[in-house]
Amino acid sequence: MSAKIDLKRELDGYRAKVGEFRMLEVPPHRYLAIDGVGDPNTAAFAEATSALYPLAYAVKFASRREHDRDFVVMPLEGLWWADDMAAFTARRDKTRWSWTLLILQPEWVDAALVDGARQVVEAKGAPARLADIRFETLDEGRCVQTLHLGPFDAEGPVLARMHDEVIPAHGLRMTGRHHEIYLSDPRRTAPERLRTILRQPVG
Repeated sequence: MSAKIDLKRELDGYRAKVGEFRMLEVPPHRYLAIDGVGDPNTAAFAEATSALYPLAYAVKFASRREHDRDFVVMPLEGLWWADDMAAFTARRDKTRWSWTLLILQPEWVDAALVDGARQVVEAKGAPARLADIRFETLDEGRCVQTLHLGPFDAEGPVLARMHDEVIPAHGLRMTGRHHEIYLSDPRRTAPERLRTILRQPVG
């Protein structure tokens, strides 16, 4: 068995510091992805994560079994948007949010491996939204990102600074969806210690 790979330690896109708004090029990555709308503190959001994680671990075990390559399952990520982004940055009106939840996959994982893993999960009793999970490529390109330390609901001022000050100051505009990477498990981490990468594609 080859050594277990932890892509968080290898990929530049998983590096960020509090108070630093860094420009970087994010190459195309492949993800397990599932869509939803509304407040993340609802059953719909929980259903989505309850489908994503069993498939992500089934892919990991299939990779180890079929390719002799093991890896750490990556953290949950989310793309977030609203018709009026002030609903996200200032008002925090969660009822108006749309989202896509993601879990990054290593470059050697392909559709066939994901399909086989999905069949394994189905055989054990499929989560309600298993069939809604896609295997897709996200190509964000040039981005600005920072690290937010603290509760999710305290992100607003950081996002407002990114959107209204940092990005325009570089002569850029937002070109893709707001992207968050959850480096902490909220079930086991105090809100003030949560670490979240905030990313915005620009052009």
